[in-house]
Amino acid sequence: MRHPVAWVLWTVSSATAALLTRNPLYLILIALAAWFVYLVVGQSSSLARSWQGLLKLGALIWLVTIPFNALMIHHGTHVLFTLPKNWPLLGGAITLEAVVMGLVSGFALWTLLLIFAAFNTAVDASLLLRLVPPFFYQAGVVASIGLTFVPQMLLSAQEIREAQRIRGHRFRSWRDFLPLLMPLLTTAFEHAIQLAESMEARGFGGGLTNPAEETLLRRLLLASLSLVLGGLALPLLWEIRIFGELLLLLAGGIFFYALYRVGRHVQRSHYRRLRWTRSSSLIALSSAATLLGIGLIYSVDRAALTYYPYQPSGLLPPFEARIGFLLSLLALPGLVSLFEEAPSASVPLQTQGNGGERSA
Repeated sequence: MRHPVAWVLWTVSSATAALLTRNPLYLILIALAAWFVYLVVGQSSSLARSWQGLLKLGALIWLVTIPFNALMIHHGTHVLFTLPKNWPLLGGAITLEAVVMGLVSGFALWTLLLIFAAFNTAVDASLLLRLVPPFFYQAGVVASIGLTFVPQMLLSAQEIREAQRIRGHRFRSWRDFLPLLMPLLTTAFEHAIQLAESMEARGFGGGLTNPAEETLLRRLLLASLSLVLGGLALPLLWEIRIFGELLLLLAGGIFFYALYRVGRHVQRSHYRRLRWTRSSSLIALSSAATLLGIGLIYSVDRAALTYYPYQPSGLLPPFEARIGFLLSLLALPGLVSLFEEAPSASVPLQTQGNGGERSA
């Protein structure tokens, strides 16, 4: 099992590269690496099926961005056709450059969705919850519930749809989706009630047992908020910037001290410690190399990652081998997972004592 920190570093590196570039060639490399990781880790994950629906929805949004950008941006030299100019917002020349720019922008959004799909299939939400600091534990629980809500809902929708099709129901138009919608809402309400009851039984969201501690925390938070307001008001009223910054630093220190005291009352149990394996080191090192390399290239030569199909740049995107090599390192987690989960070619045989009979 790879450590969640290694997967977090891979996700940050992949998402950063996808956000910093609009070059379609580089985006294709990122998407291929993320797709390869998604396919490999999805073989042993139950959430891979639920993310397929989100990826299809992302592809639909991607297709919508192409005509939207083409109808709204009327710049470019390669004119495909022209709409009447008296049409509001839509009137004007529809250019090939605008179509290409919409295609690239939508593809970048779909690539980000694919990266987070691979991350969510590779890492369990409970493992991520262990990495949350104690004072953010309750917020981490809420965030983990929110992250798993949509994939679980899509998985339930697929199961209900298969059950309805087995009963003979056919989905031909939007009116035929009522037998799918009502069981889905009922299932969602049942899951919500079960989750609320289980969280209440475990004492989630309960206050501190010591009233004096609660009073102290309220006073600390009130003092922190007052210092923040004072630090923002001083530069505006008296133009005393240094004192305002000192008040903001003091407010931050008081706030984190209050969070530290809250974290002392959070009891967490670890039944199995997370181990940092050799494969985790490979994933972390390759992701860090990609992140540092892309960040350095972006800071030194930002034009190397940008793509602008309009004049004077042209439609053909540039490509540099060093950037392609850095982005190809993002596929290393899939290779590591593929080699680790490959079945052994030889199966050892167990010999019995009498007669020399062998059994697998």
